[in-house]
Amino acid sequence: MAKIRDIELGDFPLLLAPMEDVSDPPFRALCKQHGADLMYTEFISSEGLIRDAVKSVQKLDIFEYERPIGIQIFGYDIESMKRATEITQQTNPDIIDINYGCPVKKVANKGAGAGILQDIPKMVEMTKQIVKSTHLPVTVKTRLGWDDNTKYVVEVAERLQDVGIEAISIHGRTRKQMYKGEADWELIAAVKNNPRMKIPVFGNGDINTPEKALEYKNRYNVDGIMIGRASIGYPWIFNEIKHFMKTGEHLEKPSVIDRVDAAIQHLEMSVKWKGEILGVAEMKRHYTNYFKGIRDFKKTRMTLVTSFEVNEIRTILNKIKENADSYEFV
Repeated sequence: MAKIRDIELGDFPLLLAPMEDVSDPPFRALCKQHGADLMYTEFISSEGLIRDAVKSVQKLDIFEYERPIGIQIFGYDIESMKRATEITQQTNPDIIDINYGCPVKKVANKGAGAGILQDIPKMVEMTKQIVKSTHLPVTVKTRLGWDDNTKYVVEVAERLQDVGIEAISIHGRTRKQMYKGEADWELIAAVKNNPRMKIPVFGNGDINTPEKALEYKNRYNVDGIMIGRASIGYPWIFNEIKHFMKTGEHLEKPSVIDRVDAAIQHLEMSVKWKGEILGVAEMKRHYTNYFKGIRDFKKTRMTLVTSFEVNEIRTILNKIKENADSYEFV
């Protein structure tokens, strides 16, 4: 049984990765419905929280049905991160997660996200101060290192455990790799198999099929798997993995109608949460995956991603549903 303090996550939990502009409440609702055991919010800027910036504060929205839920924060200044932790704690999440993994330039070049991997003593001190400033369990999401010459994750994980974190999720790439190449799970396994490690170690990177999830569970001995990109527009991945691990058989793939229903639910929640303009715009990245693998769908997909009126999109989606029998999967 994997546990973060007293939060029981089951024998082999599947976690939804924190993804900017993806892991919002509408998307999380679908992932929870389809089997995610622990979810994290999009990362939230500590400076944005302190300034009361609308976008940052809105990301603190969490709902009872999502629990257990972790709110993820990032920043480069220790005092700001402590203050952001105190603000975040007031919204009553189950966990506070620190982002030490985001590789994008505007974050990493300021020394936040994966940028802090260039200053391990600061990373350890920041973590220690955050742990001290909250009664909630603190977890960390990080990468193997800054580049191939600085893959210190085994030592880093141990030091972070020593200052009080209660779980760690490791993306099997360096910052320099961004999302290219293959994730290196050998180093994730080295963290898990370090006899000094007592906290759950979750692996992240490249898990996109039930077969791969089971293979990596058995081969690398991690406590659970965090899934990111494979869930975008495909929240069914969580239950598909669970079913395969339990039975060795595949769940039936979602039908065209299942996909339309999920897309409609996602759209309606997105518009309700963000307003029509942003809600419609942020759905566009999901449509390709919702309808992936359907033969001769390109023209319909183009109408979906180029429409900005919510009623027009509802009409297109309902028309797909009405004609569900005419679509074939490749």
